[in-house]
Amino acid sequence: MPELPEVELVARSLDRLLRGQRITSAKLLRAGLEPESTPRAFAHLLRGASVEGVGRRGKHVLFALDNGRVLLAHLRMTGRFLLLADDRPLPKHTHALFRLDGGRRLVFTDQRHFGLMKLARATELEHLKELRDLAPEPFSEEFTPDYLARVLTRTRRALKSVLLDQTKVTGLGNIYASEVLFLARTNPFAIASELPRRRVTRLHRAILDVLGEAIKHGSTMSVDPADIDASYFGGGYAGRWRIYEREGEPCPNCRAPIRRLTHAGRSTYFCPRCQRF
Repeated sequence: MPELPEVELVARSLDRLLRGQRITSAKLLRAGLEPESTPRAFAHLLRGASVEGVGRRGKHVLFALDNGRVLLAHLRMTGRFLLLADDRPLPKHTHALFRLDGGRRLVFTDQRHFGLMKLARATELEHLKELRDLAPEPFSEEFTPDYLARVLTRTRRALKSVLLDQTKVTGLGNIYASEVLFLARTNPFAIASELPRRRVTRLHRAILDVLGEAIKHGSTMSVDPADIDASYFGGGYAGRWRIYEREGEPCPNCRAPIRRLTHAGRSTYFCPRCQRF
């Protein structure tokens, strides 16, 4: 599933391509994509609206419209956007179609049908169940070492489980949580509340460094408007992973073999020497 860096880069790409564009018509081709609306209502609320900007909150892409509405999109596993000329055939698994002035179409495809959208009033955005419980954004003023320390001292869960909890730390998934813990030289199975303050500070710095590095690397890559795919950005960064999916390879720090354990149904990669308890 795309994590914060990939969703951020998708949102930036869409913002560059769509800002100021008017939606002349919209069509919901899979009703389950927006379960709280109907295809007719979806089309009615989007018709004639212009895109004021595209941003991100957590792992959601947010399309701000000039009619006071916001369209939320969660890519989940295989969701992606494509900006196509009007005469191009629709791709397989097209679930939503937005016709733009100027003769192009924004298409949302999703092979595995896990993606979701939601239309909401901009004034209600912070109260939506999808967003209201999210933790502060990692690069916000609210996400400080003190904030992270408070979160960790309140739970005896394994540290990696806390990092994956979007109500505690926003935007991290399995890949970047593993990378963060390795960079911080902190064991993923350590009890969160027992982490010394100096390690909390190191962990906070690692979160910002890993996410920032991934965004910086992805922002240098060329974007194909006909394939604004979050997995594309992640794939470009995959070769830079320090530990994820490197089981058995030598640790880049100490050369000990990297280990993989399954915890809570997820693969966890770590160095048993650098990331001791």
